Amino acid sequence: MTALIATLLIFTTLLPTAYADTLSDLEKKKQQAEQKQSELNSGIQQKAHELSENQTELEKIISKIEELDGKIQETEDKIDYVQAEIDQTKAEIEELKASIEELERKIAEREELLKERARAIQLSGGSVDYIDVLLGANSFVDFIDRFSAVNTLIEADREIMREQAEDKKLLSEQKAEVETKLAEQEERKAELVELKDSLDDQKEQQAQLEKELKAEQNRLAKEKADLEKEHNKVAGISADLEKQISKEQARLAELARKAEAERKRKQAAERKAQAAAAAKSNVSYAASTASVASGSSNFIRPAQGRRTSGFGGRDIGAGAESHLGLDIANVTGTPIVAAASGYVSHAGYMGGYGNVVIITHSINGRSYATVYGHMNSINARVGQSVSQGQNIGAMGSTGRSTGPHLHFEIHVGSWNGARSNAINPAPYIY
Repeated sequence: MTALIATLLIFTTLLPTAYADTLSDLEKKKQQAEQKQSELNSGIQQKAHELSENQTELEKIISKIEELDGKIQETEDKIDYVQAEIDQTKAEIEELKASIEELERKIAEREELLKERARAIQLSGGSVDYIDVLLGANSFVDFIDRFSAVNTLIEADREIMREQAEDKKLLSEQKAEVETKLAEQEERKAELVELKDSLDDQKEQQAQLEKELKAEQNRLAKEKADLEKEHNKVAGISADLEKQISKEQARLAELARKAEAERKRKQAAERKAQAAAAAKSNVSYAASTASVASGSSNFIRPAQGRRTSGFGGRDIGAGAESHLGLDIANVTGTPIVAAASGYVSHAGYMGGYGNVVIITHSINGRSYATVYGHMNSINARVGQSVSQGQNIGAMGSTGRSTGPHLHFEIHVGSWNGARSNAINPAPYIY
């Protein structure tokens, strides 16, 4: 046994120093890459949200512009209609001009006639006295003729004055009617033109907003594309790191396999030497080999305490979850030991695990990984060779934990982030 320990110590000291930090550095870089991916994902989602909000606002602006276009078209149609009415009124005015000119001619003629009568009266030396005309009759028949003539003249004067007054009134009404109608139409047109100008201004403002929103949409889309490009780049780096980690874990597994082969060779040599010694001292060979094998269980219990959670589904108050290990509870500081010999592939803080140690093993030619989570302190380093039962740290409650305990996992093959190869540890340590 002493020879075996000496061989392992010599083998460990021959490991290149750089290997001790290689896997830890790779895992740290991978965690950083995953953190960066998470941040980029958040950024991409934020940009997508901003794009969606901006698109909604843009659609509102476009809808508003379409609404304004409809109002502008409606207003232009009204302007055209009023303009047609104005044109019709102007045509009516043109048609009225002939009637107005005729009325004006009649009025002018009557005025001239009245002026002539006034001049005739002045030339006769005063006003015409119709009584003198009647009294100057030579006979009754002459009186009747004179009376009829006087009545005719008086009625003619009255008719002239009446027609003159009516024509002047009609002329005034016709002029006032068309002028009022034209003024009202011009006013309506001015109001509609003002409304159209206002709508045009609104449309111009909305168009400017649309332009700005489209520019913002393009900017956000570019930023999102840049984030996606960077995310893909980081994802590629993360994938490369994953390959490097797998390669490093495979290297450690190979070291563990070689160490196991060397240990078995040494054990076989020891058994052979013990058998030879037993033959000389008449000691049973079977008893001697049993004593050697008694301490060579594949896995041992990594800590003392009570089992609080087993492998499989559970609910600890935060909803159902799949528990891929078993929990051993005890006081803070309870020693934790390696469940089997191997090489430390991780030693440090890891999310919900808190302080955690991961060891890679080779047992009977098969690779395993054991996980020791929520540790209060760590007494191991990456790349270190540890023997079964060797102290690697102390129990604690770091990470996602409800109290001091050890969360212990066994994986067939190397440990992976998905923990897809976890198995129930209970049959192996109890």
